[in-house]
Amino acid sequence: MVNLMIDGKQISVKENTTIMEAAALNGIPIPKLCYLKGINEIAACRVCVVELEGKEKLITSCNNVAEEGMVIYTNSPKVRRHRRTNVELILSQHDCQCVSCARSGNCSLQSVANDLNILDIPYKKVLEKQPWDLSFPLIRDSSKCIKCMRCVQVCEKIQGLGVWDVEGTGSRTTVNVAGHKSIHEADCALCGQCITHCPVGALRERDDTEKVWSAIADKNKTVVVQVAPAVRTAWGEELGMKPDEATVGKILDACKRMGADYVFDTTFSADLTIMEEGTEFLKRFTEGELKERPMFTSCCPGWIRFIKSQYPHLVKQLSTAKSPQQMFGAAMKTYFADKIGVSPEQIYTVSVMPCVAKKGEREMELFYGEYAGHDIDAVITTRELVKMIRSAHISPDTLKDRESDRPMQQGSGAGVIFGVTGGVMEAALRSAYYLLKKENPPADAFKAVRSPEFQANEGVAEAEFAIDDVKVRTAVVSGLGNTRALLDKIERGEVHYDFVEVMACPGGCVGGGGQPIHDGEEFAFDRGQKLYCLDEKAQLRFSHENEDILAMYEEYFEKPMSHKAHMLLHTEHVRAD
Repeated sequence: MVNLMIDGKQISVKENTTIMEAAALNGIPIPKLCYLKGINEIAACRVCVVELEGKEKLITSCNNVAEEGMVIYTNSPKVRRHRRTNVELILSQHDCQCVSCARSGNCSLQSVANDLNILDIPYKKVLEKQPWDLSFPLIRDSSKCIKCMRCVQVCEKIQGLGVWDVEGTGSRTTVNVAGHKSIHEADCALCGQCITHCPVGALRERDDTEKVWSAIADKNKTVVVQVAPAVRTAWGEELGMKPDEATVGKILDACKRMGADYVFDTTFSADLTIMEEGTEFLKRFTEGELKERPMFTSCCPGWIRFIKSQYPHLVKQLSTAKSPQQMFGAAMKTYFADKIGVSPEQIYTVSVMPCVAKKGEREMELFYGEYAGHDIDAVITTRELVKMIRSAHISPDTLKDRESDRPMQQGSGAGVIFGVTGGVMEAALRSAYYLLKKENPPADAFKAVRSPEFQANEGVAEAEFAIDDVKVRTAVVSGLGNTRALLDKIERGEVHYDFVEVMACPGGCVGGGGQPIHDGEEFAFDRGQKLYCLDEKAQLRFSHENEDILAMYEEYFEKPMSHKAHMLLHTEHVRAD
């Protein structure tokens, strides 16, 4: 143990503990802007400086280790002067129109400046302004960038893509798309992890809430809303709701009160996806198509963008099944439109997703005999949902639990766990077992695919299951850096699987780039546990027992992988090259 004194308090910590960590462990918070443990420890912002007795220069607490006998002051006059000057200089190059910023009220720079009581900036204001395509799902505002390098490090170290890089030197240092490319030319997966790790509003999703409000106001539009499983784990965080209060039923109620005509839970189409994807897997597995390489899940659009740009030769291994979002839209504009007697053109489909990549996924144009245009008309993130609730002046404590509308009401626990890494695989195996044996397995028979934590075993959960004399080798991975490492192992022949689930975001959709932001904290694992709890408590835990799904097949799609199902619920993945 190491003994030191911080702000007059004698403390003991383990060796190799940073000064910042030592202070935090003892209830002494030290402000920071650029620091992310294990990812960005470069002391670029110098906001975390402290005074070490006997040393003239201040030292950064984020990357200096606590040593025996140190006497540290975290808030001395010298520290406050230095910290204040640093923040004032940062603000002189930052667009401070906080009232119109997506991160107002949840901005680390705003908080630090307020704590330092900065009321004026004594330095010349110089704002950088780089052009950006505001139609792209991910928006960067260079005038708000504080050059903390978090986005650079997260994209490189966690996602392994290196979309962002540093340009220039000295006062001209800036962050931009790497290789002097446009964002369209870069290999951006739209995972949104750079957004959730940005301490300010320099990165955000394209705001589509006004499109939704316009559709709601249009009397010629029938607005139908779907809510993804992962959204229910996080939407209440920004509204001060307890986890058990922030139910999906209350989201549906909020959407109805905002003016939506019909509201649905995406767990329904997650069950539909399992019927299609599970049937496809069994077909490809039994026909020997997966002897060399596995079938990959296709639910995550960030992963789809990644494989198309990084491993285009593996695109043919993707499941052809659309994601639950897209399947829902297809069913809305065909089966549901028929049910309520309106034309597909009148249906306006809105998805509430934990994901930025879903905004990119909805761009696919479709031309079928049944309808043309898009499966989904607008996608809003969990953060945008909260904005809309606030904009509508809906008090959370007035919301009531509402059921999904008919006839697409029922959803299973298997559909719920789609939002957490391993959930798609587990749900698929439950139904694959039934399709092979014509009987249900124990509901938790395949829980071995659940990840104990994001980085356990390099983010990969492997499992082998025997169904009679059939062995199925599976792997689940989240985070694109981990995915790259796994794909390289598959390519080198070091490992072999039959079925692999990939989620672009660490922990799955619960850790998506559209979820509420808690600076420097990771909530994905805890959110994922909420979904597993909901699954355990669900009356229905198998997708193939969803009566509303079965009715839809009987009335419209005939059976999984039928010609009609293939045309509307599947897609052809095209290589990026």
